[in-house]
Amino acid sequence: MASAPVHHLRVRVLLLVALCFASASASASFPWPWKRSGHGHDYRDALAKCILFFEGQRSGRLPADQRAAWRGDSGVSDGQAAGAGVDLEGGYYDAGDNVKFGFPMAFTTTMLAWSVLEFGDDMPREERRHAADAVRWGTDYLLKTLAHPGVIFMQVGDPWKDHECWERPEDMDTERTVYNVSAGRPGSEVAGETAAALAAASMVFRDGDREYAELLLESAKKAFDFADTHRGAYSDDMDLRAGGCPFYCDFNGYQDELLWGAAWLRRASGDDTFREYIQNNGKTLGAEDSINEFGWDNKHAGLNVLISKEFIEGEALSMQSYKESADSFICTLIPESSSPHIQYTPGGMIYKPGGSNMQHVTSISFLLLTYAKYLTKSSHTVNCGDISVGPDTLRLQAKKQIDYLLGDNPMKMSYMVGYGDRYPQRIHHRGSSLPSIKDHPERMACKDGTPYYDSSSPNPNPLVGAIVGGPGEDDAYGDERADYRKSEPTTYINAPLVGVLAYFVGNPNPGHIRH
Repeated sequence: MASAPVHHLRVRVLLLVALCFASASASASFPWPWKRSGHGHDYRDALAKCILFFEGQRSGRLPADQRAAWRGDSGVSDGQAAGAGVDLEGGYYDAGDNVKFGFPMAFTTTMLAWSVLEFGDDMPREERRHAADAVRWGTDYLLKTLAHPGVIFMQVGDPWKDHECWERPEDMDTERTVYNVSAGRPGSEVAGETAAALAAASMVFRDGDREYAELLLESAKKAFDFADTHRGAYSDDMDLRAGGCPFYCDFNGYQDELLWGAAWLRRASGDDTFREYIQNNGKTLGAEDSINEFGWDNKHAGLNVLISKEFIEGEALSMQSYKESADSFICTLIPESSSPHIQYTPGGMIYKPGGSNMQHVTSISFLLLTYAKYLTKSSHTVNCGDISVGPDTLRLQAKKQIDYLLGDNPMKMSYMVGYGDRYPQRIHHRGSSLPSIKDHPERMACKDGTPYYDSSSPNPNPLVGAIVGGPGEDDAYGDERADYRKSEPTTYINAPLVGVLAYFVGNPNPGHIRH
């Protein structure tokens, strides 16, 4: 084809489409047509590679200790299109393109921070340091988006022009258009998620860099105040919608991000004001909506798990409804329960239509382990109709999903680049699929990459640790670069997986899994 396709993998499909009533026999038994290998997975190796992936997604001037050596500096003048003094260098490219989308980047940073907070003690010291570096690469950029009064910068790069090209980030010459939200063009979902990311990250750095942690927390409060004072969704603005949609449209509304940001500020600061905000605004902001989803757009399931922590620990009995909503979500994941179930593939993978399915596998697995951790510290269980579910069951459910991702699946392949003997070779990723600037320093223009895009050869620069979108509902994966719904990695697939893998590094055998 003449140019790279415009990819819409991030167009969210509502969970109402994704949820199905699986038959009791199919859900309970999982008739998987494969057998596990005779040995367990190397979760430590997988964790190290999962974190390394983020170095391949970096934008800006790369540090001296950059380990993804095939990458070079890129986007060093980002922000200049917005006027003098605007510096938006840094941050992460969201996926296989060269655009910096602030909404999913902030969510990625939140999940990296939450991973470190819940499971950092299970990480080897060196990986804990690398994970904190990944968080900081995100927060350093997010602080820049708040640096100018009255606006929050939410995106750098025209996605339509970017997607017309297949070129390395080091060469990109497409317009680096800057988009921002303001009082007149609100974007509470972006501001609220930015507040959540900075608040969560402040706890990551509290012990080692108190001054930076305080800066993050104060900036989080400012972002939240902006989100709450100027309420509205950026995708309701025609100009912002033209840049962000259909790639990261706010389908779910901004209300959940207000509660999400407040919840993280409550946890990071201990300030009762934010708990009162949740109590006073929860109903009007949709806290009672029964939406069993968690990802860059919809925070409901994660919000319920996060807030229920205080109730489970006996510190906020007024938050009982969030525990009940979290329980309801968990029950949809338990095949033996009488609740309507999330769909599973014949091979046992959580599946939702819309592409980039591994984002659901990793984010839901993270919530399973985190909720199990909270339950373990109390006598609480999850009541799923005629059965009561405890922490061990949740951990085993998460382990099934992660082992599937790492190779225990009908294709008998890992969906993490560089892990195992068989993994994706032709991922939908510009920098990975083109000759490295270190090996081919001559500039490659917009269309010069098209032959590489069309090639059936493996990518010359393995993006180690990248998790691809993954197989479809039939468990099949063709390893085709053009099939972006299956072969494109994203930062928000990897971010929650950091925490999940860290847990299994410290607890590789949480129980016996019967196949």
